[in-house]
Amino acid sequence: MLEDRATAVSSPTQWPAAYPKGYAVVDVETTGLARDDRIISAAVYRLDARGEVEDHWYTLVNPERDPGPVWIHGLTSEVLDGAPLFGDIAEEFAARLDGRVLVAHNAVFDWQMIAREYARVRREAPVRQRLCTIALSKELGLPLPNHKLESLAAHFGVVQQRAHHALDDARVLAEAFRPSLRAAAEGGVRLPLLECRPLTEWSDRPVPRQSSGGYGGYRGSSWRPSRKRPACPYPNPGRYEDGKRLKQGMRVAFSGDTSTERELLEDRAVEAGLHVATSISRLTSLLVTNDPDSGTSKTVKARQYGTPVVDEAAFGQLLGDVEPADE
Repeated sequence: MLEDRATAVSSPTQWPAAYPKGYAVVDVETTGLARDDRIISAAVYRLDARGEVEDHWYTLVNPERDPGPVWIHGLTSEVLDGAPLFGDIAEEFAARLDGRVLVAHNAVFDWQMIAREYARVRREAPVRQRLCTIALSKELGLPLPNHKLESLAAHFGVVQQRAHHALDDARVLAEAFRPSLRAAAEGGVRLPLLECRPLTEWSDRPVPRQSSGGYGGYRGSSWRPSRKRPACPYPNPGRYEDGKRLKQGMRVAFSGDTSTERELLEDRAVEAGLHVATSISRLTSLLVTNDPDSGTSKTVKARQYGTPVVDEAAFGQLLGDVEPADE
């Protein structure tokens, strides 16, 4: 445990009033990294306002498909066959998250996986904000050699016992988060909280399930069908201007998680006559993101190039009235 090292960071007498009242430190193991991959185990450590552990919870989840890289997470099809489906544990999972800030290492990934699982069972996770411990370590200026969980753990003297096991990873993160939170409070650091937008629409593709352990033929996410789109038939009219309409042919890029499942949003943009771009360049007309300060490569390049940025809600309104291309 981390008691001696944690208390080395004094608990400030005046705790910042703006800090959250509780946290849910989360780790999920998954079948892979793509949008159609599934959660196979999940763990939650509930912490109070000052980062002290209240309780913890862990479950396996039957993904109803190949378990993916077993050599990483160790969970075979045989182990997962008897596990509950996500729909069976959704209520308990939600109770652990309710009213708390979701804390994770690379939190956008864990949040997106959780949001997709809830969308599949026609529910929403009761999470409104997330905190990434990578972002927090940057805010604190921690002298880490890299941003791996093992490096953060080593900095605070936390011993990992089973890497890539959801329960142990969540424990390690909870123990490293407590002194990080206290250091932030002591220094008056503004926590890097980001909004969590639940998915409101979802479309799944069938994924074949292998019956013999499955992992022998695992190929990462290479099974995912490519999204080859026909070339946009309209010329690029230039950048979007605030207060004006989108115009057919404009190049639109997306970054971060969205309430509407990303590929549905992209399909709507294409149907409206827009060009969906996979990267940002000087020719990009507009970037759509709900986290403009997230520091992703797209948001950084958008700032460098002066590319206009709008959130998903504004983009949805703009899609309703797209100006036809010049004849």
